Amino acid sequence: MNPIDQLAALFDGPGAEDYLGEAVTQAEHMRQAGALAEAAGAPDELVAAALLHDVGHFHGALSGHDLMAGTDNRHGDSGAAWLAQWFGPAVTEPVRLHVAAKRYLCAVDPGYQARLSPASVHTLGVQGGPMTEDEAREFEGNPHHAEAVALRRWDDEAKDPEAKTPGFDHFRPLLTRLLENR
Repeated sequence: MNPIDQLAALFDGPGAEDYLGEAVTQAEHMRQAGALAEAAGAPDELVAAALLHDVGHFHGALSGHDLMAGTDNRHGDSGAAWLAQWFGPAVTEPVRLHVAAKRYLCAVDPGYQARLSPASVHTLGVQGGPMTEDEAREFEGNPHHAEAVALRRWDDEAKDPEAKTPGFDHFRPLLTRLLENR
């Protein structure tokens, strides 16, 4: 199966399940994030990262259900590692860093944590809580930190059960253009 069809199968299969305490499915959440990035005029690589940011819930030793049960599934890392077989760092690094970006924003943006959904507040605690000042400075030194923060903000907004969101096929041409290892 080609990579795009593998991704589509994730959206149609495990992605069709509930999104860990949110009012949308996991696939709806990821498609909403991709659509928000696209509407913001983000580069193709960042649109793809927003669309694919949570695939690690399906590709790792631990699932998203483990995360909700209190064990960090490190889904940013596992998702980025899996996606790296097809996409470059401009896609995979924001995916890898999107959890760190949540921790970062909680540390540097007064009021950010209060805007998180209850499920996201729960996972924040499992994922290490807000960053320390030293961790925040180190995060800011990462060349992909700004993209990860942008992705994180779309991630937080992408939980609207009323949103009209394009299907996965809308993103196929963009993903196909970005494939590095066909």
